[in-house]
Amino acid sequence: MPHHDLVIIGTGSGNSLITPELEGLDIAIVEEGRFGGTCLNVGCIPTKMLVVPADRVVEAADAARLGVAFDPPAVDWPAIRDRVFGRIDPIADGGEAYRRSQEFVTVYDQHAQFTAERTLRLADGTEVTADHVVVAAGSRVSTLPDVPGLQHLDPENGLHSSDTIMRLDTLPPRMLVLGGGYVACELAHVFAAYGVEITQVQRSEVLLTHEERSVSEVVTASARRRIDLRTSTHLRGAERVGDVWNVTVEHGGSTEVLEAEVVLLAVGREPNGDRLSVQQGGMEVDAGGFVVVDDQQRTTAAGTWALGDVCSPWQLKHVANHEARVVAHNLAVALGRIDAESQRSDHRFVPHAVFGHPQVASFGPTAAALEGAGTPYVTKTQNYGDVAYGWALEDQDGFVTVHASPDGQILAAHCVGTMASTVIQPLIQAASFGQHVHDVARGQYWIHPALAEVVENALLGLPIE
Repeated sequence: MPHHDLVIIGTGSGNSLITPELEGLDIAIVEEGRFGGTCLNVGCIPTKMLVVPADRVVEAADAARLGVAFDPPAVDWPAIRDRVFGRIDPIADGGEAYRRSQEFVTVYDQHAQFTAERTLRLADGTEVTADHVVVAAGSRVSTLPDVPGLQHLDPENGLHSSDTIMRLDTLPPRMLVLGGGYVACELAHVFAAYGVEITQVQRSEVLLTHEERSVSEVVTASARRRIDLRTSTHLRGAERVGDVWNVTVEHGGSTEVLEAEVVLLAVGREPNGDRLSVQQGGMEVDAGGFVVVDDQQRTTAAGTWALGDVCSPWQLKHVANHEARVVAHNLAVALGRIDAESQRSDHRFVPHAVFGHPQVASFGPTAAALEGAGTPYVTKTQNYGDVAYGWALEDQDGFVTVHASPDGQILAAHCVGTMASTVIQPLIQAASFGQHVHDVARGQYWIHPALAEVVENALLGLPIE
């Protein structure tokens, strides 16, 4: 029975745990898929590499408002796809080769399940034990077990998830996008820009239902201008007939059959703890299936930590990276490699972004959540079109909303529009460091006429005494 000082399950952010302080330990890595995890292989990186050319197509079409006209774009899908995976696949392969080359690292390229605390059984029957274990096994795409025909993904017959849709051989004439979250919205934007006829089905009345309501409404209105968006619509069943999917939907009491050559099922992700039988390893899970951790990322099992999507409902790469740094430090402390206090994860102001068209970025509670919790707050919404660069963009939809406490501490910010993911960053910094609204607005220069002035003006407009 192989025994190791440390076993790491998963090679997304988990692969970054082997810091200089831990080198030389007897370390095992368990990875049944490609090295690099969701972000590198099927998530953040490839999707953003697809979003950039899609943005260029949409910007070219929008340029007519600025007095510039372009010929219709020619989209070379194989070139776009191969640019993405021609860069990503070697990184994944190189990461695995590097770990295999390290004498103190053992790589098990098999599925594993816990049989007891810090004890794993591999697919070939080998049992592996360790003094310390880190569970960083990520998440997987969800299916629709209650909808006939959509219980099981089938890429060979055109029923895809985000894991497979980006490697299509050819672009289909039509695609049904099922879902209204960030994955659905980003990929609907991408494939619509590339010339695919998109129908998106969302059960709620707006897209991105977890966002500030005004943000969701802007995104929904923008999508309606570009694609066939079906909101307040429920899936009832699906079947493949020849080369076409027939998906039955219900809206307002009547049913309709939607047709497309390809269906993208984008209805969420779920943590992989159940696939590892983490409860057999002494770990508690919550109602959502996430491994329960404390603020030091320790699970309920001795000597066992967890990080990333397997334990975090945020399911964001920057959260997983932050948690990996905490775990690496705390492991070094626990193993006597450094003389220091343990660290705690800081999840006070977790931002996220949606790279659709338009972009969305936010952190902190919505107005509805603040009101529901009875939290006193003041708010200001600043439109992009009311600052000079917004005029130049002819942006009539974008805005920044800031919620702050009455004494001037930033509680939340919600942004929709050009480069929202960048525009919001000064507000994340100000909230994280506890800076007063007035200090942020007047304690520094704001470049004129940069788009960041929309943040400056939002802060100045807050009714803070």
